[in-house]
Amino acid sequence: MPPAFQPQPKIITLEQYETFPEEKRVEVFDGIAYDMASPSQLHQSILLELCTLLNSYVKGKEGDCKVFPAPFDVKISDHPLTIVQPDIMIVCDKDKLDANRCNGAPDFIIEIVSPGNPSDDYIRKAYYYQNAGVREYWIVDPRRKTVTVNYFERDMLNIQYSFDSTIKVNIYEDLLINFADIADLLNI
Repeated sequence: MPPAFQPQPKIITLEQYETFPEEKRVEVFDGIAYDMASPSQLHQSILLELCTLLNSYVKGKEGDCKVFPAPFDVKISDHPLTIVQPDIMIVCDKDKLDANRCNGAPDFIIEIVSPGNPSDDYIRKAYYYQNAGVREYWIVDPRRKTVTVNYFERDMLNIQYSFDSTIKVNIYEDLLINFADIADLLNI
């Protein structure tokens, strides 16, 4: 019996992407759109704590960097179209920002792992972020209670920390995040 016909995914353009309803959460890898699941309460609680810490630090530096929580698009590539929505990002080059998105690699990205698709954060996004020029990428995994740090700028890859660790944000000289405080606050 011959194999069943498998329809090919439709490749989309930026113009088509921009016609999606604003409430529809989608990421695009190599021109193929993938729906995103709604985040859990724990995911959003971790995001809020980390965003608050990072934003407070960045604002105190009074520099050009800005912190953005999801949903905010990052266009990594035009051809083929690749657009992601990291959970948290820091962008230090204001020329990459327009009213709709970051065009090019942010300096720092945090993804909080969703139970339904951990390989997205550990494999697919790590690959795209490294190749796009992201300086540092953290993967926060609430289920495993780990933080994986990839400091691409110095070839420090897959450094694992537990939630009881204090972790240095490598793109800054003096920014440390105490995950034990976050875990205690959220009863993780």
